[in-house]
Amino acid sequence: MDASGQLNVLHTFTGGADGAYPYSDLILDPTGNLYGTTYGGGISGTGTIFMLDKTGKETILYSFTGVADGANPWASLVRDPAGNLYGTAVYGGDRSCHPPYGCGVVFKLDTAGKETVLHKFGGADGASPVAGLARDAAGNLYGTTNRGGGLGCSGLGCGTIFKLDTAGKEKLLHRFSGGADGANPWAGLLGDAKGKLYGTTFGGGASNAGVVFKLDT
Repeated sequence: MDASGQLNVLHTFTGGADGAYPYSDLILDPTGNLYGTTYGGGISGTGTIFMLDKTGKETILYSFTGVADGANPWASLVRDPAGNLYGTAVYGGDRSCHPPYGCGVVFKLDTAGKETVLHKFGGADGASPVAGLARDAAGNLYGTTNRGGGLGCSGLGCGTIFKLDTAGKEKLLHRFSGGADGANPWAGLLGDAKGKLYGTTFGGGASNAGVVFKLDT
């Protein structure tokens, strides 16, 4: 939409190879290209990563197979200074969660279009990462999972907060209990200059209507 309020459709998804159901926000690179994910479509119907140039031409950077590489990305991407993209896929990876769908993954897509799974969730450390990632100046990634982390919340787990270092090693920062600390975060995290993280949960709290939380260092 331009400054005068004129709307221009840059791309209409067909539901096929070009993707379907873009739930995520977009990110912008310094030259004006837009990047995003689709939950469906692609070669296997399990989602894509796409780029739109300034003329609205779409390029599919990656199509998920729905197996080890992940499936159904819901959230937006983060980009590092070198142009690599990072994100989460809700399903795929370890099939022990929500069989046959899987526990979800954190992935990296390099500038050559090669996808690398940085972490496969296994249930105890989290499952179903519907939110995007936050990246600090050192390159560490932070995020939430909607499920996993324990046996609460109807046996599916109440969700987690996690950190991945630059080598892809995961550190579990918090397991939500479903009580006063909240349950089932849908959204990502916001970090401040001192390393504290802020976020929200869908459920939990005194009225089981969600909380706003801070996680210190």
